Amino acid sequence: MASPAPLVASISHQMVALQTLQLLQQEWGWGDGPSAPGSPRGQDHVPVAQARRSGQMRTRRGLGRGGAGARSSPEAGGLRGAEGGAELLPFPRDRGPCTLARMAMRSALARVVDSTSELVSVEQTLLGPLQQERPFPIHLKDSVEFRNICSHLALQIEGQQVDRDLNAAHQCLKTIVKRLIQSLANLPSDAHVVACASLRQILQNLPDV
Repeated sequence: MASPAPLVASISHQMVALQTLQLLQQEWGWGDGPSAPGSPRGQDHVPVAQARRSGQMRTRRGLGRGGAGARSSPEAGGLRGAEGGAELLPFPRDRGPCTLARMAMRSALARVVDSTSELVSVEQTLLGPLQQERPFPIHLKDSVEFRNICSHLALQIEGQQVDRDLNAAHQCLKTIVKRLIQSLANLPSDAHVVACASLRQILQNLPDV
């Protein structure tokens, strides 16, 4: 029986990223935050007020200035588990008028949040049992990269850097899904066909930007 450890670790990183993005939606007033439908259950969520204070403390220590380095290693960005994502939330923001740029940003963020939630669900319900029956490659570094991109995004103010980070998160999520499909391609069985079909549905929600 194959060890499920790489898949479990990958899911853990994605859940941290998802929680960070959901709290970011709440901070921007663009969603229901951690209680949004489809969010992973069983997570300990940190209140937004506490997250703001933690993010402020970390910014004072200089973590907010290490943007590029946040993607260079699994431990960069300051995340240390499921509750770590909330520590990297940004300062409260002026929501301002609902411009076309803000609407586009909101749509992009919602797309990444929904797709990440769907991916975690597919991995837990379909890929987990398959991984135990027959091993297939898991590219753990992609999920680490995705987590770090999301934590870096949560430290930014609205502007071009947010757009770049959202695009990077979008592309990284697509890479994770595509590589999972490739890993399953040579394992012919009804269960693998169902899993691949579910992953392709996620890709449809992540068009090229």
